[in-house]
Amino acid sequence: MCGIVGYVGDQPAWPIVVEGLRRLEYRGYDSAGVAVLEPNGRLQLRKTVGKVHGLTADFSHPEPSGSAGVGHTRWATHGRPSETNAHPHTDCSGTIAVAHNGIVENYLELKTTLQQRGHTFTSETDTEVISHLVEEGVHDGLSLERAVLRMSELVNGPQAIVAVREGGDDSICALRLGHAGGVAVAHYDGQSIVSSDLPALLPLIGRSGQLPVAFLEDGEVAVISRAGVTFLNKNGRRVQKSLRPVSLEDVLVDRGGYRHFMLKEIMEQPQAVVSALRDRLDFAGGRVLLPDLEMSDAEIARLRRVVLIGCGTSLNAAQVGRHVIERLAGITTEAESASEYRYREPYLDKDTLVVSIGQSGETADTVAAMQQVRESPARLVTICNAAGSQATRLADATLLMRAGIEVGVASSKTFTASLTILNLLAMRLATARGRIDAGPGMAGPGMAGRGMLDELARLPGKIASILSDAEHIESLARQFHHYRNFLYLGRGVNAPVAAEGALKLKEISYIHAEAYPAGEMKHGPIALIDREMPTLAIAPRDRLYDKMVSNIQEVKARDGMVLAVLTQGDTQPAAPVDGAIHIPDAPEHLTPLLAAIPLQLFAYHIALRRGCDVDQPRNLAKSVTVE
Repeated sequence: MCGIVGYVGDQPAWPIVVEGLRRLEYRGYDSAGVAVLEPNGRLQLRKTVGKVHGLTADFSHPEPSGSAGVGHTRWATHGRPSETNAHPHTDCSGTIAVAHNGIVENYLELKTTLQQRGHTFTSETDTEVISHLVEEGVHDGLSLERAVLRMSELVNGPQAIVAVREGGDDSICALRLGHAGGVAVAHYDGQSIVSSDLPALLPLIGRSGQLPVAFLEDGEVAVISRAGVTFLNKNGRRVQKSLRPVSLEDVLVDRGGYRHFMLKEIMEQPQAVVSALRDRLDFAGGRVLLPDLEMSDAEIARLRRVVLIGCGTSLNAAQVGRHVIERLAGITTEAESASEYRYREPYLDKDTLVVSIGQSGETADTVAAMQQVRESPARLVTICNAAGSQATRLADATLLMRAGIEVGVASSKTFTASLTILNLLAMRLATARGRIDAGPGMAGPGMAGRGMLDELARLPGKIASILSDAEHIESLARQFHHYRNFLYLGRGVNAPVAAEGALKLKEISYIHAEAYPAGEMKHGPIALIDREMPTLAIAPRDRLYDKMVSNIQEVKARDGMVLAVLTQGDTQPAAPVDGAIHIPDAPEHLTPLLAAIPLQLFAYHIALRRGCDVDQPRNLAKSVTVE
């Protein structure tokens, strides 16, 4: 959520900052703004409600000139979307401009105190208290960075902040407090840039195709200037930061000829599976290696419990992972919402493995839950798509998804990558515990490790075959797009896939959709079934197929419409359906990777027919960095 860009160098700041904001649009936002320090030393602000292109739509005013500036895309928390509430925000004199991600939890108390001291507020935001607090520090003779540090002692809650001031040396100050999302800083050839995400760094990638980047930790400040970057800790002392090279491939985002990023990313899922499997399998020996788990067989054998945590799509992946790990590895496994887990007092001992799942590695709830786990004896592993993110720095070991940048706000290929890695994790645990032969009904009675690896290797081809049938799924979307309510049903390992399918429909088409384990239908949801509420049933030919057929019959008996995901060859299911999508046959623990694909396409094509903004659905953000 919310994007921050700051630039200072020997080039005009306006086009670089605006381009950086465009590259952060996928994070979700409702307004945008830029402040540029012009050659005369004055701040020039430009704001708009809606998309970033609105900043450049007014040709009656020339572009702000100057070589230092900060910009922001805002996702409203305090105050409605408006130009007044858009960032950057200034102080009373308009000489300090601040852009901010996060929530100032004690802003009302601070605002009241500042008003009593004579400060005038012009917006409804919590952010404006920051600019006034910095103003007081500067008025007391402090440098911008010292004023920012003093302000940081007064505000509560996780924050990411950039500030620039008139009358200074054109430097920009950046601060990170708590887990408010990433703050990346880079310097190259007389130019410095700060951003909340890597894509905005693209303008500084040099001829070498790489850029040395540093990430701020909690309480750290960066002062960026033409000469370079200076880092300070929360006590104002200089610190040395290690830089890691970021390549053009890491930050380049392109639709690749597809109409939307989401469709491109759906189509990239065969490669996402290949990338997740790469270097983690020994096909000749029939073994899962998973060296990045960094656990010995003896350490795995001592495990008595696995806890999987995540939010949204990652929580659905965790629910699938619970089924797979318990059946393959024989370890008690729990799956919980990170947003709730952080407020519990869970019992975690040295025999517990906690696995966080997240695309960005910056989601505040997941990071906070991980921080809680760090204080326990449990081992902490993260499945993540962003190297160098908070999650990867907190974890004892990182299982990178390697899915590439996912721009669409509604996750697709990272869900598939997560499920692939969870299967690898389950097999690695099972191998170390002498249980690689899966139990009946899951991977097939007595299936050897080599056979299980072969099934994993077939997944990309099977996913590709589903994607090749996209026209059929699009035709079903035309048939069903006018309905306002949907019920999604699944059983066993596919119950969380039903939840993910319903989530996708809600996220991008704004259609109400509920998901239930199919056995729960008779315990309430069945009262809703009629001709106006279609049911989408996930019914592959697995050990629960007959029960799913019974649930479909119950829907049809109440005059309900049914769309079913079936196994190829199941052309005449025992229960008649109004529409069918077929997926290739696969062992039960791998069917979620196949069943999820048509549900993504179904939601995409329905959203398209309804005229929705597929890549940037309303009210949503890619990385949720506030509660």
